[in-house]
Amino acid sequence: MRILIWSLIVLLILAHQDFWYWQDATLVWGFFPIGLFYHVLVSIVAGILWFLATVFCWPKDLVEEASAETQQTSKGMN
Repeated sequence: MRILIWSLIVLLILAHQDFWYWQDATLVWGFFPIGLFYHVLVSIVAGILWFLATVFCWPKDLVEEASAETQQTSKGMN
């Protein structure tokens, strides 16, 4: 899964370089410049990709370690 996430990140980096919409005056829905609309879509995809990366690629041992430290700290306060 990590290879897929990293591959999607590389594709997103390449897609972010949108030189093809620099001179395009097309409007989406009659008021939204296509270049800005494209960047909105790229930002939404980046957010979804970041969520997937944290769900599938986040180190499990960090979560367990942080949980153990929190439990020790809360016991020491009582």
